[in-house]
Amino acid sequence: MSRITTHLWFDKEAKEAAEFYTSVFPNSRVKHTTRLHDTPSGSVDIVTADVFGEEFSLLSAGPLFQFNPSVSFLVACRTKEEARKYWQALSKGGNVRMDFGSYPFSEAYGWTEDKFGLSWQVIFVGERPVQRNIAPELMFVGAVSGKAEEAIRYYASVFQNAKVGEIHRQENGTVQFATFTLEGQDFAAMDGGNESKFGFNEAISFMVHCETQQDVDYYWGKLTAVPSAEACGWLKDKYGFSWQIVPAAMERMLASKDEKKLAKLTETFLKMKKFDIATLEAAVE
Repeated sequence: MSRITTHLWFDKEAKEAAEFYTSVFPNSRVKHTTRLHDTPSGSVDIVTADVFGEEFSLLSAGPLFQFNPSVSFLVACRTKEEARKYWQALSKGGNVRMDFGSYPFSEAYGWTEDKFGLSWQVIFVGERPVQRNIAPELMFVGAVSGKAEEAIRYYASVFQNAKVGEIHRQENGTVQFATFTLEGQDFAAMDGGNESKFGFNEAISFMVHCETQQDVDYYWGKLTAVPSAEACGWLKDKYGFSWQIVPAAMERMLASKDEKKLAKLTETFLKMKKFDIATLEAAVE
């Protein structure tokens, strides 16, 4: 079974951001940090952290991409006090999009960009059933506005363990709010305006962790739709969203403390589009 985690691209702040997020949420920790040299961005840091039960990879690799509200992270809270606490921490020094307060859909809700520009929606859910504490929410805007439901059903057809949840529509039939699950990871989605000046980019991507080359080949073939965006395990799907198809074996290689092996691994994977596990393993052995 594959799994999906979130990848965040920062300029230089990956370590600082990881420490911040793990300080805000309970049961969180920075797991490990790896530094790679001689990449197109120079020396880069990769930080892996558990944040409120979810795994995040944070990369410091230069100011190439900026966070924007097309992807935000929905934080489900059992109490209003919990919601307020997270809101106060995440909104400090950030940019508020919707003030924290009572709304028809929740008695305690707020939407803010934090001090790093990452977008969060904090919501009191009470006793409503929630599988995960943090769920990414995708907003389909601009050229893909109105395609949220199509995308949800497409993703559900690609992944082996998938479920489409509730879909609430606006009067014009577009998605106001919807939920879906892929490989045990909860997601939400909505349609936004077609005149938005922002949209999906590589600042936020989802990593599909694969045990076999067969899985790598399968997800790559199903998801890639923009040949010019294929590089180092990255691809873009037909809705413009970025994915990384990553072998579990490569994760183990990146955890090595052997600088020579890391250098050889980096040299090898930088030449690839879709990752080839046998070639990566041969490079470090």
